[in-house]
Amino acid sequence: MHARIQTALTQLEATHRIRILYACESGSRAWGFPSPDSDYDVRFIYCHPADWYLTLDEGPDTLNFPVDEELDLAGWELRKALKLLRSSNAALFEWIQSPVVYREAAGFRAALQPLLPACWNPRASLHHYLGQLRRGVEEDLTGEQVRLKRLCYALRSALAARWIQRHPDQVPPMEFAALLKLLPLELNEVVNGLLTQKATADEKTTVPRPAALVTFLQQEYAAGQAARATLPVPRHPEPTPALDAVFRAWL
Repeated sequence: MHARIQTALTQLEATHRIRILYACESGSRAWGFPSPDSDYDVRFIYCHPADWYLTLDEGPDTLNFPVDEELDLAGWELRKALKLLRSSNAALFEWIQSPVVYREAAGFRAALQPLLPACWNPRASLHHYLGQLRRGVEEDLTGEQVRLKRLCYALRSALAARWIQRHPDQVPPMEFAALLKLLPLELNEVVNGLLTQKATADEKTTVPRPAALVTFLQQEYAAGQAARATLPVPRHPEPTPALDAVFRAWL
């Protein structure tokens, strides 16, 4: 799969006349709880030749492709990515932290990392994770049998939301193992059992609804909703000049 991913990225560069600056894993394989049949969620940041930007009208800023059973491939153009970074886009903060990097222009991630604190907005990121958690508590986890994959996704979102409420000046870690430190001790046994099962289960596996864990997820969703309006927002220098400098440098 790694060879296939590299081939796909090289073909994208040739077909679309772009330069891929950074490509990483963004899903369960990066979070740390993949199933054997989990697909590869490859996300990338790219730029065009400089003359592409010298027009009155901006062109398309996203590349999306049909998902097959193994590979989910999508990317954002550099200017779009930097604007999203400025607005504290939680997905982009995760990409930059990813432990699985498939391709990187030398020094690109190192150029972005110092800008993360100035772009960080805990309210915006809390809103993101609560949105993901809402799907779990209101849709995915209401039956007697629930999909194991959706249960793990909801738990990760709940712990990221809890992290933000406890550490509003810190970006939540991408990797699930670090977030698990916030899990109440009485839930450790059930969660460890679910993670052990997920390591050998397929993506469609269902399990009996774990009542105590789902109650915890519901409580975390309610707590996050209550905290969102009062969460302190750090005051940072305006990041746009530094982001502009990154944009010009990498073109």
